[in-house]
Amino acid sequence: MGLIKDFLVLAITAMLVENFVLVKFMGICPFLGVSKKIETAAGMGIAVTFVMVAASALTWVVNKYVIAGAEYLQTISFILVIAALVQFAEMFVKKAVPALYAALGIYLPLITTNCAVLGVTMINVQRDYSFGTSLWYSFAAALGFMLAIVLFAGVRERLETAKIPKYLKGFPIALISAGLLSIAFLGFQGLSF
Repeated sequence: MGLIKDFLVLAITAMLVENFVLVKFMGICPFLGVSKKIETAAGMGIAVTFVMVAASALTWVVNKYVIAGAEYLQTISFILVIAALVQFAEMFVKKAVPALYAALGIYLPLITTNCAVLGVTMINVQRDYSFGTSLWYSFAAALGFMLAIVLFAGVRERLETAKIPKYLKGFPIALISAGLLSIAFLGFQGLSF
């Protein structure tokens, strides 16, 4: 029972308390760029989930068995792994779901430079997570990313029909809304287990 509780606490922490977008402010580029429609935001969330989990698995193996102890090689080797995974994801989405590929545009290859993906792999190493814990943490963190981007897309879709002063229309109201959503997520900081 203790293991299940630990994994549940880790998932809630990764999704809500340490949300990469709204608390750690990582992955802001796709968060702001691909959040105009819920469908596009969900597609980006799925792509980021795949890349985060796969990157965590591969970088754990690379860190443990390939660069073993050579900390100065971690960042560059992790970036190379992430870049290769994003290329694979991009080819898959382009072939399998061309409409989503067109909707995501430049933001799909930008997952390579999404600091949330690199951040989760570095946190796994810093906290010395086991292979299974690394996968679980990265999956929960990716679900937190997807939660944030889909919620924000819903807010932005609603803002399209709202009466907003002319000088706040577009990006200014989006930034204000993102800030308010972030404040709401900061409320989870008080959770204690």
